[in-house]
Amino acid sequence: MGRIAAATVALALLAPGVGAQQEQEPEPTFRVDVRLVRMLATVKNPMGALVGGLEKSEFRVYDNGVRQEIAIFERRTEQPLSIAVLVDTSFSTVRERRYELDSIQRFLRALLREGNEEDQAALYSFSTSVTLQTNYTRDLRKLERGLKSLKSEGATAVFDSIYLAAEEMKRREGRHVVLVVSDGADTASRVKFEEALEALHDVDAVLYSVLVTPVRGSAGRNLRGENALATFAQWTGGKMFTPALGAGIDEAFSEILRDLRTQYLLGFYSRGVPPSKERFHRVRLEVDREGHSVSARNGYFSDDVMETPAAGPQRKP
Repeated sequence: MGRIAAATVALALLAPGVGAQQEQEPEPTFRVDVRLVRMLATVKNPMGALVGGLEKSEFRVYDNGVRQEIAIFERRTEQPLSIAVLVDTSFSTVRERRYELDSIQRFLRALLREGNEEDQAALYSFSTSVTLQTNYTRDLRKLERGLKSLKSEGATAVFDSIYLAAEEMKRREGRHVVLVVSDGADTASRVKFEEALEALHDVDAVLYSVLVTPVRGSAGRNLRGENALATFAQWTGGKMFTPALGAGIDEAFSEILRDLRTQYLLGFYSRGVPPSKERFHRVRLEVDREGHSVSARNGYFSDDVMETPAAGPQRKP
């Protein structure tokens, strides 16, 4: 979505002096972060169909419970899309790899055939380590060569791949989307879940995950890893899909593509929100249509924390 516009203002609240040598207790110092928060959102009607023609006045946004004025609004936004496709190439995915890669190839063809002529995709693979196979491009031949070169081996570093893809997006304008294709387990990451989540929020990225596993029951599955992917998707306004092999994977990618073509872009400057000891601001987006649901990021990380003053009395000269 572009770089976050931020201006940090430090306000020192000092009690007035009474005497030249009088001891004074330090008052709290607050850091107030005035920033533009961008949100990509999709709206669905009671039947689950995407709705793309709503007006700005039909949306309400709240930052830590305080209603905010919507400063930016675009329906069916045409801002260029940067989508990072992260493909799990750990040894555990060897049986599903052919189905996954065929579906990813069809998705990329549809993505770059339509939409903004500046839309680009990058291809990452991850196993024990993360590899950028194809940098951002519109050249399908390069992306397809990257897909054909993938081999299944090693462990799984899901969080590392998300973190690195988000870091690369800091240099890219427009919309940011991360698409993870995996069997769900994370067994090798150095980056923690919380660090990967904050990296996504820092670049206003929406995460979609396609969880491909031949095991339909809970036995033998890494439910902790699956829950992590579901949380990434939920907290950024995306979605996790759990398709069966074959046509189900194609349908998951088709739904993601429909979402990307029907997104709203909203933005607000955070104002009037009391400082807090928590860095994470909870954001709530509502739509004024009965029975309609909206998917969008549920917050952002900020530096407007209440700082604890140094212990001990201070003397005013």
